[in-house]
Amino acid sequence: MNAVPVPHLVSGVRRETADTVSLTLAPAGAERLPPFAPGQFAMVYAFGVGEIPVSVSRIGQGTLVHTVRSVGAVSAALCALRPGAQAGLRGPFGTGWELEQAAGQDVVVVTGGIGLAPLRPLVLAAARGRTAYGRLSLLVGARAPEDLLYGGELRVWTDPHGPVDCRVTVDRPSPGWRGHVGVVTTLLHTARFTPENTTAFVCGPEVMIRATARDLVDRGVRADRVRVSLERTMRCATGTCGHCQLGGVLMCRDGPVIGWNRAEPLLAVREL
Repeated sequence: MNAVPVPHLVSGVRRETADTVSLTLAPAGAERLPPFAPGQFAMVYAFGVGEIPVSVSRIGQGTLVHTVRSVGAVSAALCALRPGAQAGLRGPFGTGWELEQAAGQDVVVVTGGIGLAPLRPLVLAAARGRTAYGRLSLLVGARAPEDLLYGGELRVWTDPHGPVDCRVTVDRPSPGWRGHVGVVTTLLHTARFTPENTTAFVCGPEVMIRATARDLVDRGVRADRVRVSLERTMRCATGTCGHCQLGGVLMCRDGPVIGWNRAEPLLAVREL
């Protein structure tokens, strides 16, 4: 695994919200990173500032897209990059969603806030391979309409004649909002799936992950088929420094995607 960031050119910048951008990155030279899988992350380096872990939000032909929210010095520096600038990438790191294991099953995807970014490659893959799965439900939550990511794709996904049964909700409606209001867990009853033949994928704030996973399990989805992505502070991304330890799990190596059967007992310990 590469310990030195590989230089990448910013070939595209898309502003998603007031504080969030998607960066399209392509190798600046001959060196290439190994292929990424949906759910994995890279350590993204802003030269002269530092690096942070960012999940891949789209996997293209020779390019990667990372969606970054400006919340600190490094993320602010990355959000300020413009086409032609460079960033460094290390990776891929961590576990993926493993969508292929859901073949033949109903698929339920539940996201909150920027949690849609790590799940976007999975949704795109499931939509492309639609016949390999049963019903495909996508539930998306955000604080407000202006915080919703990927507006163009959301319009496609919410098309009633499209391949995805997508429902969207916001916590705080803006003037003119005509959609659902409430946290994303209030949409769970609208998702159509057969619990004993369902795999669910969940990413967002930890409180939302807990509530969603418990609801799905209560409805009959097997805990090991509820795949969640957990956040912890990551420094080295190689399992060396221990900053991302959650009990006996190192999130950079054994996560960030794990089954709820493993995550629930860990999250139940207040000290962790």
